[in-house]
Amino acid sequence: MKSTSKIQVPKDGWAGLKENFITDATSGFVVFLLAMPLSLGIAKASDFPPIMGLVTAIIGGILVSLFSGSRLTIKGPAAGLIVVVAGAVAGFGGGEQGWELALGAMVIAGLIQILFGLLKFGKLVDIFPLSAIHGMLAAIGLIIIVKQIPVFLDVNPGLYRGMSTIEMITSIPFFLSNFDPKATLIGAYSLAIMLGWPYLKDFKLGKIPAPLMVLLVAIPSELAMDFKHTEPPYALLHIGNLVDHLSFNADFSGIFQTGTFIKYVVMFALIGSLESLLTVKAIDLIDPYKRKSNTNKDLIAVGVGNTVSALLGGLPMISEVARSSANVNQGAKTRWANFFHGFFLLVFVLVATPVIELIPNAALAAMLITVGIKLAHPKEFVHTFQIGKEQLAIFLITIIFTLVEDLLVGIAAGVLLKMILHLANGTPISSFFKAPTQVSFNGNQYLVEIDKAAIFSNFLGIKRKLEEIPGGFQVTIDLKNTKLVDHSVMENLHRFQDAYADSGGSVRIIGLENHKAVSNHSLAARMART
Repeated sequence: MKSTSKIQVPKDGWAGLKENFITDATSGFVVFLLAMPLSLGIAKASDFPPIMGLVTAIIGGILVSLFSGSRLTIKGPAAGLIVVVAGAVAGFGGGEQGWELALGAMVIAGLIQILFGLLKFGKLVDIFPLSAIHGMLAAIGLIIIVKQIPVFLDVNPGLYRGMSTIEMITSIPFFLSNFDPKATLIGAYSLAIMLGWPYLKDFKLGKIPAPLMVLLVAIPSELAMDFKHTEPPYALLHIGNLVDHLSFNADFSGIFQTGTFIKYVVMFALIGSLESLLTVKAIDLIDPYKRKSNTNKDLIAVGVGNTVSALLGGLPMISEVARSSANVNQGAKTRWANFFHGFFLLVFVLVATPVIELIPNAALAAMLITVGIKLAHPKEFVHTFQIGKEQLAIFLITIIFTLVEDLLVGIAAGVLLKMILHLANGTPISSFFKAPTQVSFNGNQYLVEIDKAAIFSNFLGIKRKLEEIPGGFQVTIDLKNTKLVDHSVMENLHRFQDAYADSGGSVRIIGLENHKAVSNHSLAARMART
């Protein structure tokens, strides 16, 4: 019998909508405030019509949320795909023609993503080390902060358009020397509200969502300062007309440019799927209810969303990490928060464009900087160091390569360093992708014996054996014959232990008495004593 002290997991479907309406609607509204400028900015940077960023987020919210496999992720245009999208537009000739031909490649890529989900490729996300995933989150947080600094200071966009992340970091003194006093003032107290609001949670005023309070302060301030007549146009948010842009815009004649077409179909399908799956796994790690997403179902949902989005002229979407993290931080309970984020976007675009265009960009930048600070908070670095010095090295390498290159290169660098460290610790190459795992049953007990090494890259096989064990039994996982059990496997085994307890069974992890932990942390890697 389950313990009454267990956290009550929110219901799903229509029952979940009724149970968590206020919480999810509130979180969806907050995420809408974040998604609006992000979606517009990503579309601009991708050489798409700005309004199409909102179209993508609307589809990702209203449509994809109805059958997605993850509860807390927000679907929308991906900053990590900007280079690919802009490259596709340029590769197909640029301008409107390049946009329409790129859309044709994106439609095919969306269909391939659906196929990926049907073939159950979602499980491949489990081969990535957790320290690299956390490094990815921190790197994205840093990128958000850096990219928003000139917006916060109301610097002319022409002065930093096309800059890489590293170039923007080195240009911060230049941005500071060109700041706009009035807009920066609004940005400053907007940031103060965002950072200070959690300290008011015990007061009535603190019940108002911080981003809403920012708008309640920033918009009147902007009107009092008469931004429309005294500030440059880029000080305020501007959007196009949704109805004028919405039609079937995809052009499939790019298929005759065979090399270019195949190249971008593959890149959209593979990179988009990987980024989305990585985000789903990362958000699962911070889900307060410890729910496990159905990655295959989610991949199918994202594929459907991308197909519809591309047909209508939108960008490729993923489970977007910054918005999803904000969703969790705002207390979202179910998939309906994603739905509400799309719904609010649609309503505001249709009926409240003049209000949207009163929002100072500096205030929106303050909101985004707060999200970035949460993702890249110093406590993440401290926590990773506490798990082990090698985990901090992987964490930092992932961050550095993500900042210098891109997300996928950063993840690849983290994975490569992890493998090098495993080799240095005596892990045999033969066990890198396969851990001999024996499962036996006696009476009411299952015994799982793992040999050689239990590491991130061979965990898929271990996980498959564990998932075959029916619920409600006593399970013992014996690791005495392993030379190494890495941090990712330690954490995944403990997650399995917690999840299996919910089935009425129990899990014991034994055999580590002769292993040495690399740190005092309970989830630190273990190496067999020689």
